[in-house]
Amino acid sequence: MNHRKRRLLTAGITAVGVGAALGIALLISSTQQEDGNGQTSRQETVAERGRTVMPFDLEATTHHFTPTKTGGVQDVVADQPDDATQVNLIRTHLQQEAKAFSQGDFGDPAQIHGDSMPGLAELEDGYKRIEVRYRERADGATLTYTTEEPVLVDALHDWFEAQLSDHGDHAESGH
Repeated sequence: MNHRKRRLLTAGITAVGVGAALGIALLISSTQQEDGNGQTSRQETVAERGRTVMPFDLEATTHHFTPTKTGGVQDVVADQPDDATQVNLIRTHLQQEAKAFSQGDFGDPAQIHGDSMPGLAELEDGYKRIEVRYRERADGATLTYTTEEPVLVDALHDWFEAQLSDHGDHAESGH
């Protein structure tokens, strides 16, 4: 192959590579672009899925995720503490989730966040070694996750981080 043909071939391969990289970058950025309300398309999708799984109104409630040395604490509260409807819906849902999680059923979070959600596989596999406790609070309810296994603590923290990211304005870190 002569020098001119080699240079043209190299230029063509480079252009294809740059074009592919640019296409991938645009695809990634388009899935993370914010709407007019500051939410990414991922957060919008999660909110829509959440409406089919969680009975309470995401716009009237907030999730709080607090990692601990032995697991974590998940609080779901009504934004208006005297909103008895939301408080009761939160309590009913978290009671059901505590029972399901204690039996290794993480189907609701998987339906909302996807089967490849960080930490999910480890929690499903290790559920027998995680204690899930439900507790009512005046403005909603709390689930406390406790384990003595560092791998499961890390999985819980990853799981919390994924929910914080996916829920956007509907969630806060309890750090």
